[in-house]
Amino acid sequence: MTSSVCVVGTDATMVYDALHRVVEEALGGLDPAVALEDFTARDATAPSGESVVPAVLEALYTPAFLVERRVVVLRDAQALGATEAAPLLEWMGAPTPATVLVVAVVGAKSNRLVKAAAEVVDVAVGSRSSERAAFVRTTFESYRVSLDAASAQEVAAVVGDDVARVDALARTLQSIYGSAPLRFEHVAPYLGDAGDVPAWDLTDAIDAGDAALAIEVARRMLGSHRRSGLQLVALLERHYLNVARLEGSEATTKEAAAALLSMNPFPAGKALALASRLGAKRVATAVAWLAEADLALKGGESYGGRDLESDLDLTELTVVEVLVARLARLSASARRR
Repeated sequence: MTSSVCVVGTDATMVYDALHRVVEEALGGLDPAVALEDFTARDATAPSGESVVPAVLEALYTPAFLVERRVVVLRDAQALGATEAAPLLEWMGAPTPATVLVVAVVGAKSNRLVKAAAEVVDVAVGSRSSERAAFVRTTFESYRVSLDAASAQEVAAVVGDDVARVDALARTLQSIYGSAPLRFEHVAPYLGDAGDVPAWDLTDAIDAGDAALAIEVARRMLGSHRRSGLQLVALLERHYLNVARLEGSEATTKEAAAALLSMNPFPAGKALALASRLGAKRVATAVAWLAEADLALKGGESYGGRDLESDLDLTELTVVEVLVARLARLSASARRR
């Protein structure tokens, strides 16, 4: 194994799930009581203001004793300042033989320790369904759980953006089925509720004029319990206010729209196309509907308690479903012009 490994990502759960696997691989069956030293950059048990780095360095420069190698783990390394990180970077440039440093960074890959590591394990997962399915397969394989490609795709579809659940799911399945070949029907009972999906799944369905799909996506977003009705309305407000800024502007290309909105050219181009298709009157109508929905969710309307089937708040569910259906039909009417 390489002398230094950095596990990096923006989701703490995924970083530490991957860290667990990397440390197991680094130990390779060695007794952790003898071979492992584990530190946290901001250790709550340490005296106030005392840095953990001297103890980490002592572990790194101490030769392995009674075992073939020593594994030193440093968690939450993103909390280290430049001065604290400097001696660790120096060690990574000239590592002690038979010693492996495993660093966990919850944050960006621009961190100095990430750049200096001999090996980087990036736990970020793309938003495309194929990338999520590949992540499911890779994670399952790391636990020797056998799942066919079609089933992995179905698991990825249910999990959605909530990919942090996949590691725990794989561990559960491994403890129950071992390495036996599995199909989706074996996995389904342990999946739980459908996870969240990207915001553009909702805006794309609305912009395409597909009311049924827009309602389905909105329900899934609410059902994941990661977004409230007000958050969905705020998401759509940003989308349509961008469209409103472009409607009647001098922007005619996605690059010009991106400059005006201070955003990436691809979503700016989609907003520009929608502004051109809807026109001023429909854009104004959409903004008015959004304002009505915002007011309704802030106490303006009440439709009772919770939906018996989905356990969602009935007011949130009704207001959001009506809103996305109206916006989708507005887009559909513009397409028929």
